[in-house]
Amino acid sequence: MIHYRENHPLSPADVARVFKASGIKRPADDLARIAAMFTHANLVFSAWDGDTLIGVSRALTDFSYCCYLSDLAVDAAYQRQGIGEELVRLTREKTGDQVSLILLSAPDAMDYYPKLGFTLADNAYVIRRLT
Repeated sequence: MIHYRENHPLSPADVARVFKASGIKRPADDLARIAAMFTHANLVFSAWDGDTLIGVSRALTDFSYCCYLSDLAVDAAYQRQGIGEELVRLTREKTGDQVSLILLSAPDAMDYYPKLGFTLADNAYVIRRLT
């Protein structure tokens, strides 16, 4: 049975494993960077199968106007079971209806997010990271 945790401390190695197993492009070989990514996030939900981390969502939010959902990753062996959808639902539940949920989609996931209620925005700008 899958269970979910809010802001539960996560091992960078476990997160890296989920990132690699999910197909998301993140610096999975840089554990210090992953540790910093999660240390500075203020809303993290994790999905567990027993004691095994199988999914994660990482967000930055002010809990009043906007929430940037930076990571949504589920181990490929567990995909298509509603785990990603539940991680998004928990994020929405925690932030509330007055908060816009924003994310940048990987090209391969563009068809997934509308199924969760996201609409495509054509007014976003990005200054890309150098590394």
